[in-house]
Amino acid sequence: MKAIQVTQFGGPEHMSYTDVDKPSIGPNQVLVRVETTSVNFADIKSRYGKKGGTLPFIPGLDAAGTIEQVGSEVRQLQVGQRVIAFPHQGSYAEYIATDENLTFAIPDSLSFDTAAACPIVSFLSYKLLADIARLEPGETVLIHAAAGGVGTTAIQLAKLLGAGKVIGTVGSESKAGIALEAGADHVLSYAQGDFAAKVNELTNGEGVNVVLDSIAGTVTEQSLLCLAPYGRLVHFGNSGGPAGNIKTSDLHASCRSVLGFSLGTTRSKRPHLLRGVAERVLPYLADGRLTIKIGARFPLAEAAKAHEWVESRQSTGKVLLDVRS
Repeated sequence: MKAIQVTQFGGPEHMSYTDVDKPSIGPNQVLVRVETTSVNFADIKSRYGKKGGTLPFIPGLDAAGTIEQVGSEVRQLQVGQRVIAFPHQGSYAEYIATDENLTFAIPDSLSFDTAAACPIVSFLSYKLLADIARLEPGETVLIHAAAGGVGTTAIQLAKLLGAGKVIGTVGSESKAGIALEAGADHVLSYAQGDFAAKVNELTNGEGVNVVLDSIAGTVTEQSLLCLAPYGRLVHFGNSGGPAGNIKTSDLHASCRSVLGFSLGTTRSKRPHLLRGVAERVLPYLADGRLTIKIGARFPLAEAAKAHEWVESRQSTGKVLLDVRS
């Protein structure tokens, strides 16, 4: 089968479109013929060797396609079903082997494009808001990097889960319109100064109940300045680079919480937790209440160009790779 392999850690020039063996499946796995897969920033970090691993490897975290074979102990899935899946060995390929508990049937009304664009951003956003932050109706949510794939999805889901107000921050004012289009009530640029003071103004000095933070560093530190009593700051990434410093004295008397979450760790350690997430998220996607913006698409053979586009920071929305084009 055809696949993309990373042959050396480094730039996209080390991505090769080549022939590899079709994966074999174990008793609890299914073989999926991939229609579409998506580019996630984690794929780029893996290409640079920032996530460890051995060479060569096939990048990619999620895919949408059709089941062609099921293992002897698989009970919930069958040949011919349309699915999304999180494979262990990469998704930039014509076929993937994936565990039954990381494979989810999708309704016929859901296109493969939307299905391929949704798993990371929608599962992560729902988990952050509903299960980790325990968002309650009427609460105010602050979402950093609000114009990105997770940000725009989290804005929509926060509203669907009953948030009273959603405030987004972006790194550039030029991206504010994207977050507003997704449904944010207010959008601030954290590059323009003290966003915490502006958030406190927008909330009449009360602060926000939930913060979704994938940036870290000073953004995390400033977020605590606008987090309300009993508020929850959920940290799920370090895209800004440096770590933020949190004082224990900022927590106990205010009854505030700082929580961490990783979808990758959950897929590895507690995959069963994602079944309930799929059952809640997929209906939102199927009936159009939740939409995933697709910003660009490339043939699988041009995956290196797709990586260059994502790294340019010019991309908005999800970038897809067409495997069957």
